[in-house]
Amino acid sequence: MTALKWIIKCCPHLPRSLVQKLFRLRQVRKECSNIETKEQRPRRIGAKDLMDIGDRIFLPKSVDGKSPSTTAASQSFSDEEELKLVQSLELYKDPAIIVINKPPGMPVQGGIGIKRSLDELAAKYLKYDYTESPRLVHRLDRDSSGILVMGRTQLTTAILHSIFREKTFGASDDVPDSKRILQKRYWALVIGSPRRREGCISVPLGKVVIDNGKSERITVVDNTNTLSAQHAVTEYRVIVSSPRGYTWLELLPLTGRKHQVWILIMNDSCSINCAFSFNHYVTQANKDIETGSLPSPLIVEQLRVHCAEVLGTPIVGDYKYGWQAHKKLGSRLGYASELRWHNKISEVQHDTVEFNLEIGSVSDKQVSLHLHCKEMILPNISLALQHGNGNSDLDTAPTESIRLVAPLPAHMQRSWDLLNYH
Repeated sequence: MTALKWIIKCCPHLPRSLVQKLFRLRQVRKECSNIETKEQRPRRIGAKDLMDIGDRIFLPKSVDGKSPSTTAASQSFSDEEELKLVQSLELYKDPAIIVINKPPGMPVQGGIGIKRSLDELAAKYLKYDYTESPRLVHRLDRDSSGILVMGRTQLTTAILHSIFREKTFGASDDVPDSKRILQKRYWALVIGSPRRREGCISVPLGKVVIDNGKSERITVVDNTNTLSAQHAVTEYRVIVSSPRGYTWLELLPLTGRKHQVWILIMNDSCSINCAFSFNHYVTQANKDIETGSLPSPLIVEQLRVHCAEVLGTPIVGDYKYGWQAHKKLGSRLGYASELRWHNKISEVQHDTVEFNLEIGSVSDKQVSLHLHCKEMILPNISLALQHGNGNSDLDTAPTESIRLVAPLPAHMQRSWDLLNYH
């Protein structure tokens, strides 16, 4: 039995997402029962490591090992609130996927100190008549908002996971919009205005360590041979500019490279080798999903860096990459001393699910991040699995796509209205 399955079995009250996060943060340790290693200190282990008889697992002290006890009345009240919230977030549902409009400030996955997360709420309220709970296939930053896709079955989750694992590509790998199987469009409010009303950003990004190794950040790198460097491409266009010094941008991270797994799905006359390849993709995706290894929100980070460091127009509410711009803006408006590095506008209160979503617009002294995944186009997996087109080449396969659109969150809508856009 793997360490992940052992903890979930012994501590059923701990959310699976929390256990997965503990493994990702390398906070799970094991004391081996083996005589040769018994005197050694507990060592860090991974979710896939196997357990032997007599082994002991150690979790952080911050994780409560006891089952939570709540009264029936308070639990019923909480359930009613949660159900109402989750139902208001649902954008789209078919036999393969469920799509929700993630609110800003709500974490996608559970963790230490997180009382409510979208994956836990979806597992509790969005199963409907399915025996399986919806599963995450990608992530969004806690402070960002917009379209979040979840798979309804193990197979569709694995397919979606593979599609969302794609990375941005360089200009030499240009693929027309009509041939990208996954398209995302973000809206962002930025400070200032780009020199050109539209364009394409194509620069390598890499991680750098700051604060004496305590944290990391993404930045533009000159040397593409750097180990952590990845080429990132973003198309942008100005939606509208404000005389007050703000600009609304549409951002398109180019992520639509063709995927072998999708080609295999579209080929309903698979040979033995084709079927083996498809099963290989699904098996690997299932392993990643089981351990919580989801595609990271690197796309969101890419957009923030491109806006701040390349265009020189940091996103409103992005204190990580646009601190100086916000400080300068605060000085001009007379409240620079009241700015704080950490944005804590939207929070989940202890036993309720309440968000003060309207706070954080450009009229407030402490603004929330103005970055929203507004539109997404992805393959109709449900239809494709039902009616394979019999084509081995995605370029000629007449696949049907789903277009999803998420309304702006309250604080961004308020900023739009305040800046006199109608």
